[in-house]
Amino acid sequence: MACRLGMIVLVFICFVPFSYSISLDERPAQPGEWGYRPVANEVCATNPPGFVWRYQKGLTWQVECTLVESEKEFTYSVSDLELNVHCPPNTFPTGSYQWRYRGKDSKGNLTPWSIVRRFTIGSDAVTMPMPERSELLRRIPSTHPRLFVRPEKVNHLRELAKGELKDKYDAMVRECERILKNPPDTTEPPKYPADMVRGSDSWRELWWGNRTYTIKALNSAAILAFTHLLGGPEKYGQEARRILMECAKWDPKGSTGYRYNDEAGMPYNYYFSRTYTFVNDLLTEEEKQTCRKIMQIRGKEMYDHLWPRHLWTPYASHSNRAWHFLGEIAVAFHGEVEGADDWLWFAMNVFYNMYPVWCDDDGGWHEGAGYWSSYQARFTWWADIMREAMGINAFNKPYYSKVGYYCMYLLPPDKVGAGFGDLCAPKRSSNFRSIMSVFAAQAQNPHWQWWVQQHGEPVEEGGYIGFIRGALPKVQAEAPDDLPTSRVFNGIGQAYLNTQIFDADDSVQIAFKSSPFGTQSHGYEANNSFLLWAYGKRLLIRSGYRDSYGSEHHSKWMWSTRSVNNITVDGTGQGRRTAKSQGRIIAFETTPEMDLVIGEAGQAYEKPLERFTRAILFIKPELMIVYDRLSSSQPSSYEYWLHAINQMHVKDQHDILVKNDDVFCRIDFLAPLGLTFEQTDRYDPNPRPRIKLREWHLTGKTPDKQKQVEFVALYRIGHKRQALPHEATLKKEDGGYILHVALSDGSVTALLPTEENWVHSTGGLKNTGTIAVQRQYKDGRTCRLLQQ
Repeated sequence: MACRLGMIVLVFICFVPFSYSISLDERPAQPGEWGYRPVANEVCATNPPGFVWRYQKGLTWQVECTLVESEKEFTYSVSDLELNVHCPPNTFPTGSYQWRYRGKDSKGNLTPWSIVRRFTIGSDAVTMPMPERSELLRRIPSTHPRLFVRPEKVNHLRELAKGELKDKYDAMVRECERILKNPPDTTEPPKYPADMVRGSDSWRELWWGNRTYTIKALNSAAILAFTHLLGGPEKYGQEARRILMECAKWDPKGSTGYRYNDEAGMPYNYYFSRTYTFVNDLLTEEEKQTCRKIMQIRGKEMYDHLWPRHLWTPYASHSNRAWHFLGEIAVAFHGEVEGADDWLWFAMNVFYNMYPVWCDDDGGWHEGAGYWSSYQARFTWWADIMREAMGINAFNKPYYSKVGYYCMYLLPPDKVGAGFGDLCAPKRSSNFRSIMSVFAAQAQNPHWQWWVQQHGEPVEEGGYIGFIRGALPKVQAEAPDDLPTSRVFNGIGQAYLNTQIFDADDSVQIAFKSSPFGTQSHGYEANNSFLLWAYGKRLLIRSGYRDSYGSEHHSKWMWSTRSVNNITVDGTGQGRRTAKSQGRIIAFETTPEMDLVIGEAGQAYEKPLERFTRAILFIKPELMIVYDRLSSSQPSSYEYWLHAINQMHVKDQHDILVKNDDVFCRIDFLAPLGLTFEQTDRYDPNPRPRIKLREWHLTGKTPDKQKQVEFVALYRIGHKRQALPHEATLKKEDGGYILHVALSDGSVTALLPTEENWVHSTGGLKNTGTIAVQRQYKDGRTCRLLQQ
């Protein structure tokens, strides 16, 4: 009996669960959070992948990763990680993996292990291990200069200044002479008056004015210092030294403090660091200590703001510049300032584990081409610094191997208007020649070089950055004859449908957005929106003008669904400027003759819909078919919004004309019937009085309330005196529509389902609950496009 009891007790003890004194926070990632990486079941683009998990204060971390379903045995384990991210220093064998992590507090108490997550590394993954901390720090020169150039390469640059790059050196000398003749003011700029209203025009003038003032002072010092470094006169170095030390007197938490005004604080920090490292040999030890003291305060302020939040919630726009500017401080003051090595380790972990954030490996950019150009131009400085200081090539990253294709497809040569995103509407393709010149040179990409040359010769930067980049190998251009004319960027949920990508003046383009990033940050346009350009002209546009960030007009009109070519429901649109308002592209097909893109955005609405599925068929070059399916939980009215530069001529719902000079689009709403229209050139609300821009806004409203509605609209696109046929028939059946449309060179038939189980066949074209299209040419040729 005793033995039996003992056995019972023993079994009971064996199955008592272990009690952990601290818990592991494994809440699922929310919109606006980076999330656990690798994503569950992800096929990783890099080898090894970067691991990311939710931060918990006071814990260090252990990560364990094991190869599964393989004859090979491989386990990777690392402990005592201080950051909640990790990229291993060695590559992994290809295959399927499972990984987990756990935390440990300062007393040695462990959390339970996380759930197991799986991922795969294929043979085509890019090799990109992250050097260990000690190795990264070892690579940084122990003496100066350290930013953009190493001490051992200075003599080579001096030789280039006398020979191959003499023209660039001479240009810097001329600039130095101009600076000496009219030195920048180094008086500390003012703070905001107590009664100044944040966001007002006067506030904005001082906010941005302090940025330009700071840049003028400290970038002048950096140019003088670098030119002296190459062998320029002593007076250049001494003036750089003077400006540096005068600016060192500014309050590090005053008008140019990072947290007070980051638009002034960030350039102060990186231009100060560059000047310091370029002119270091002329500084006394006392002056060096002064600089170190100032930058320890400024660097710590940035680090405390970025860490730890940026490693889990990295979508703050300005923070995606700040981290690599902090890296510049860290490199310049490595071994000289307390905390600098931590700053560098943080910055490199951002780069390896979660940068860039507004994209995926396709090469797109959620915030739009304007912010893409601005932010990436600054990042290329860090790419130069990483290459020289630590031997790391940023263009090994999958994103950077494709980054230029975003611009090529969105902005074919001579295009006007840069698509979705803040500050994009008035820009031309030529506005992006500078950043594409840099990308082509740094990545040595012949397609991007071709694009640059369609706008003239590559833009050669001035100053010390232009001098350093002048030594890069030249790139041989190659026309993109081997590329498709249209492309989808799934990571940002945007597709660009083009008739060709060689010349916008002889092309038609449709841009479409349905984004997993939602409407957050500067990519605020509603999901399932589209834009239309043709033959060099903007036809259907995104409307409004950013008078000031976050102003009444910016936030209440431009951030709203009403401002784009989209649909509101009972007057309500999608969530404004939020990561929660998400869409996604669920299908994309492209052929030389036709394109198809489909987005789903029902859940993006402030009052979520059961569905909002928008399909766009592009029958190149003259016809766009927009097919919308909306379903609400209650009877609703639906408002269809269109925007143009000029007033639209509305005869009835079957005859709406949009014109821009000699380019036109005729619109025919085949369904639903009974639409009523209103048109105005007023915004709601209008921009500030100094903005005189006005555009035209057309709203088509359904005649009665219903739970479900389908819109079928034809957009016929032409130019000059081109005569386009107008014949079209739409037949409704149980389960879908049969659409026949006449074209100038034949006709097109489309099967548009309303039910997922609709099966139909006509003229050899068959579908099963999906969209199917057949184009018939007058000469008897046919081509088909089927939704996959």
